[in-house]
Amino acid sequence: MMPLSRRAVLQLSAGAGLLLGTPARTASADGPAVLSRAVQFDLGGDERPLRRVTLYVPPGEAPATGWPVLTLLDGNALIGTAIDIERVQAAYPSGSGIGSRFAIVAIGYPTDDAYDGVGRSRDYTPPPGRTYPPYKPGGPELQTGGAAAFLEFVTTELRGEIERRCPIDRSRQALFGHSFGGLFVLYALANAPGAFSSWIAASPSIYWEDGSLLSSIDAFEKGPRACARVLLLAAAYEAELAPFQRDFPDREQRLAHLRATGIVDRARDMAERLSHHPGVVSTFRLIPGRTHMNVLPEALNEAVAFAFASPLVTCKADDPK
Repeated sequence: MMPLSRRAVLQLSAGAGLLLGTPARTASADGPAVLSRAVQFDLGGDERPLRRVTLYVPPGEAPATGWPVLTLLDGNALIGTAIDIERVQAAYPSGSGIGSRFAIVAIGYPTDDAYDGVGRSRDYTPPPGRTYPPYKPGGPELQTGGAAAFLEFVTTELRGEIERRCPIDRSRQALFGHSFGGLFVLYALANAPGAFSSWIAASPSIYWEDGSLLSSIDAFEKGPRACARVLLLAAAYEAELAPFQRDFPDREQRLAHLRATGIVDRARDMAERLSHHPGVVSTFRLIPGRTHMNVLPEALNEAVAFAFASPLVTCKADDPK
């Protein structure tokens, strides 16, 4: 007897399945992929900037105190990665060290792109701000300096909407931002230190507009004790060119930009400066092998481990320093 081909075996197996009552699989029409357990809605409009919010809530019943929350800036770019970190790591605390499941609030803009340059330039940058040429020919001028209004949105309208949709633990709130987003994290810390318990600023643009952030930091240092845990992150190749960049024709311009912005040194110095404020626990970490643009997955991992570690780490509100 000649041996059956693989195709014949598969055909017989399929037929046997039909005889045994196994449902036959049929091809389904293509459809949009969805983010597990996430909903999306817009806030704003009319005379107010429109922001697109993605809310992810873990499965199961919320803790008695409500869900801890990770709030993300540049939500269009980060929400998928953040959800996967929560699903993969927080669900297995003995392997990840993450102490609890947590909700995610990603603040983005009504676009399919990863970033909205106009929106983030307006929202994440400290006042007074300036006007810049359009990103693209025919586009709108860039207006900066809207961080105060955006902070008001985050701490009032947005938080109220999230609390309407799910129970949250106000004592376990983390804010994460990268680049301009990291700049906003530091601005928000200085101006509303009680709004979040954990603050993570990755590659913050502290240099922006002649260090306009620093006046807020000065005022913060003169203010009362704050209960805040702060993590500043930077990529190693924000201080030098990455190997793949060293033969680029514009390598000298790139290197000059890295030196002028000084992201690594400024972030490290800011962590040290904030650590002297009563009640603030401030840490700096350098992420090796990464550039400003590809540091985000590691930075988000660091943020989650920092904000939701097991056992729970709190600020030193009663630190006598």
